[in-house]
Amino acid sequence: MENINKKDLSEIDICDLYITPAIKDAGWDQYTQIRREVTLTPGPIVVRGEMSARNKKKKKFADYVLHKEPGIPIAVVEAKDNNKSISHGLQQAIGYAAILQVPSALSSNGDGFASHNDVPENGEDIETEFPLTAFPSPEVIWKRYKKRHGIVEEELVLQPYHDDGSGKEPRYYQTDAINRTIEAVARGQNRILLVMATGTGKTYTTFQIIWRLWKARRAKRILFLVDRNILADQTLINDFKPFGSVMTKIRNRKIDPSYEIQLGLYQAITGPDEADKIFKNVSRDFFDLIVIDECHRGSAAEDASWREILEYFSGAIQVGMTATPKETKYASNITYFGEPVYTYTLKTGIEDGFLAPYKVIRINIDKDLEGWTPEPGMTDDLGNPIEERTYSQADMERMLVLNKRTKLVAKRVMQYLNATDPYSKTIIFCEDIDHAERMRRAIVNAAGKIATENHRYVMRITGDSVEEKPNWIISSILKVSFLLSLPLLN
Repeated sequence: MENINKKDLSEIDICDLYITPAIKDAGWDQYTQIRREVTLTPGPIVVRGEMSARNKKKKKFADYVLHKEPGIPIAVVEAKDNNKSISHGLQQAIGYAAILQVPSALSSNGDGFASHNDVPENGEDIETEFPLTAFPSPEVIWKRYKKRHGIVEEELVLQPYHDDGSGKEPRYYQTDAINRTIEAVARGQNRILLVMATGTGKTYTTFQIIWRLWKARRAKRILFLVDRNILADQTLINDFKPFGSVMTKIRNRKIDPSYEIQLGLYQAITGPDEADKIFKNVSRDFFDLIVIDECHRGSAAEDASWREILEYFSGAIQVGMTATPKETKYASNITYFGEPVYTYTLKTGIEDGFLAPYKVIRINIDKDLEGWTPEPGMTDDLGNPIEERTYSQADMERMLVLNKRTKLVAKRVMQYLNATDPYSKTIIFCEDIDHAERMRRAIVNAAGKIATENHRYVMRITGDSVEEKPNWIISSILKVSFLLSLPLLN
């Protein structure tokens, strides 16, 4: 290579001839530890009118991601051609390292390396430059990573992911969430909160967390708590399928101790009467790990019946998963679980391009804006007198149901869908199960012929739904094209 003019080489040539050999010579395994051309994010989706396209120019793409073991990234290296300086790509590498939550970021132009180290020791500089022959070994980079994340128990942290052979890997934020959780368990933390936006794959993330803890025998008996039947069924046949015969869904109000992985509805193991609380039929130390899906819905409130389950199995590792951490005067996820070990927001998901942006369409209904006051002596549909006061938007669908209002909302929803695409997957959030049923009926009537030709055109999906088809439901959630926000939903 003595006769090669580096200035004439492409960035790929610089990688092949100088950077990769330098990394390998430092002791990094080419097949298990060095990953090249790693896509971190696909780039955001841009919507203009009825058209949408992905902005690939904002795609985040790392030239090298170095791993301690597959699934455990510990450093980023950014490459540039030799017409750039050694440190030209360092700022870019630092940004990617921040995304992956690793302490080591490096860049090179083929002449040497520039390095940024978040955890310097003994008076070391944070940023340095050194020759190609001085690239840090895996042991040096791993030591930095362990310091950054407070790792003391390496064996658990290095427990491999489940690999189904399909090539599917966790996205970067799922990797972050999984690793931060495993590291928290290794530190002895037994209440852990993960915040991940809806649609970012919380169930797959949960599976990988459980798989690693189970394979490491840190958790032998595991309970995955959900609040909807569809979630348990879908989890059983999809993401959790690799558990096979050691897994079951709790049925007939009985916890079968012969299974190691149990999927359960809150409603199936507890209730208002003592006889309903079947979780008490096993000992307090029966479960080693409990993962609570959508923990903001019931487990956060101190007096919630679901919270009883967590208190009963207080010795277990408890991982709460939520898209919306609940912080109110009456309930708090953080008070129970502590600060989240990892957060991936809706805003970040949209910016990264893993989630599509949504459009808010606000429809002002006169009774919401002006309020509604019943005439003296007016009664409801059941003949009961209506309290004479002015009802505001906050009362709608909670204390007051105006049938005409429900019909008007349904009519406006269908007007919008018919003007765009009546078959676009759409979710309408309602106040409660009764409201959801009334809205379903109103949408059916407003849809007319479309609803008669397809009896599944409008479906109510609530905690008590029993006629759900898992594949259809998941499809409808993943393919939402827009979120219709009405005053009704506030």
